[in-house]
Amino acid sequence: MTVRPILTAPDPRLQAISMDVETVDAEIRTLVEDMAQSMYAAEGIGLAAVQIGVAKRVIVIDLDQKEGKKNPRAFINPKIVWASDEMAVFEEGCLSVPEIWDDVERPARIRCEYLDGDGKKQTLEADGLLAICLQHEMDHLNGVLFIDHLSRLKKNMAVKKLAKAKKLQAVG
Repeated sequence: MTVRPILTAPDPRLQAISMDVETVDAEIRTLVEDMAQSMYAAEGIGLAAVQIGVAKRVIVIDLDQKEGKKNPRAFINPKIVWASDEMAVFEEGCLSVPEIWDDVERPARIRCEYLDGDGKKQTLEADGLLAICLQHEMDHLNGVLFIDHLSRLKKNMAVKKLAKAKKLQAVG
């Protein structure tokens, strides 16, 4: 298990479209473990493989992490097969967009099909934070950041703030 560095915007690798996983094998299970460790080290609740530079359709989510528990869940090749017409607004942040938080509107409930860490097909109906987190992480698999859902003005402000922080990091 290795903690891998998390890419931050505007790294162009975050715009990669992730490829389907053909087989859930030892390599994918190691990737899932590394992703979980990387997510915990960064104190996040979700991470997509592309955020550590691996353009594969793999997500790790652990909402229990907020309470100091560890219960990571792997979602391999996830697909939303249904989304409610009802929308919900949540304040989102992202490990790849540090220090930026803003409201994003998404479907309040979804049904998702995916493979678990053993390669078994699963279906999950989710609402609340889990639904939002799944949609946020699935966006990453398609090269979309949460700031891409913001108005042009808010997105430009976020990008400028990130660029300034990177410059300060490079100098310091």
